[in-house]
Amino acid sequence: MEFEAVIGLEIHAEMSTKTKMFCRCDNDSFDKEANINTCPVCMGFPGQLPVVNEEAINKGIKAALALNCEIQTYCKFDRKNYFYPDSPKGFQISQFDEPLSKGGWVEVDVLGKNPRKIKVRITRLHLEDDAGKLTHVRNGSLVDFNRSGTPLMEIVSEPDLHTSEEASAYAREIQKIVRYVGSSEADMEKGMMRFDASVSIRPIGETKLYPRAEIKNLNSFKSLESAVDYEIQRQTDLWNEGKPLISPTTVGWSDEKQETYFMRDKEESDDYRYFPEPDIPPLYFEKKTIDDLKKEIPELPNVKKKRYMEEFDLPEDDARILSDDLKLAQYFEAVVAKSKDAKKAVSFINTILMKHLREELISVNEQKVTAEMMVELIELVNAGTISNNQAKGEVFEEMYMTGANPKTIVDKKGLKQVSDTSAIEAVCKKVLESNAQSIADLKAGKDKAFGFLVGQVMKEMKGQGNPQIVNEMLRKVLADL
Repeated sequence: MEFEAVIGLEIHAEMSTKTKMFCRCDNDSFDKEANINTCPVCMGFPGQLPVVNEEAINKGIKAALALNCEIQTYCKFDRKNYFYPDSPKGFQISQFDEPLSKGGWVEVDVLGKNPRKIKVRITRLHLEDDAGKLTHVRNGSLVDFNRSGTPLMEIVSEPDLHTSEEASAYAREIQKIVRYVGSSEADMEKGMMRFDASVSIRPIGETKLYPRAEIKNLNSFKSLESAVDYEIQRQTDLWNEGKPLISPTTVGWSDEKQETYFMRDKEESDDYRYFPEPDIPPLYFEKKTIDDLKKEIPELPNVKKKRYMEEFDLPEDDARILSDDLKLAQYFEAVVAKSKDAKKAVSFINTILMKHLREELISVNEQKVTAEMMVELIELVNAGTISNNQAKGEVFEEMYMTGANPKTIVDKKGLKQVSDTSAIEAVCKKVLESNAQSIADLKAGKDKAFGFLVGQVMKEMKGQGNPQIVNEMLRKVLADL
């Protein structure tokens, strides 16, 4: 029997706000001393009243709109009751039956061996606060409440995904979108984005859903892909043994063992005993408020990619690389606006610059070559001052390492390209005088000989001859022989 996987994702993204969800504590707790960003509200002390963070609400609305969700004119917060050491209140403030938004969708490009586009429906985007952090040590566990009260967006998909490849592509698309609208930095290295993946399988051709295993707290795309693949295979093996899942379960993922492990039976909504949060009044949104926030949403990555392909005639891969990262897209557009040369901008940014960014795992804003410097480099090539190879090689490397201006580098190293036709003609004649065999080969129809002669001229000129003029002059001198 053949099976297909059915996968849904819950994506938890930390919101990029100055303060926490319901108090004034600093929302930046990364690498901070334990329990330094806390107060009686986020520590759950008795009698403390939460106050909703307006910035988090607005950023949640913008993210939901970017995901094509419908903003609810009325929403409320609820208490989700569970007892765990890192939950100081004994409950989480979340949203249950009246969330911020419902019913969205997103188009996703799935790359790889079988490139395709899929449409993933989004059930809802709702807001909640985070718990603290447990660190397990030999004789017990340590609790850090710095993250307690951190504002989160939970983005819940419909079970529209069928492979780990699709799940990862969808998660990456969500990451791009929430970054574009400024709702979350979604930095996986800082724990700002986590996934819960629900996986079930069914015989191909069936439409009903079978019991699922929910894999909790996946903290990287690699873990997401590996965990989903493992769980699909595990459940397939259980089916083949006549022991399919009979009830929903919650499992964890071990990066070390590369396998899932049983945690508990899956909780349902009744287990959490939801009830309206009594200390937070319901929220009502006017149409004007939603329309004003909609105007703040920038051009989104898929739209930007299509525009780059149409406006600049870029191949899809180049357009995708540039549009995937908002900062890189802004850098590219700044270079094109001043240089008026999209072709060279793409060539320089997507090759030599991206090579360094990927090797060093940094963003375009963290390196030294400004958009203005890149424009100047392109202008030097277009003016014939230096060759394309010189620009991409020696000049750019020095720019990247030192932050020096390209004109300064060219002058300092004496790299200015020779375009004087009489000087180039003299070198061509000199090279031909000492390469009679290559001339004979060329006359015999061996075209590679011409390339060899060009190389000899460039070598004689120490790489500073204008390649176009060298080619033209060499052909002229050969024709006169």
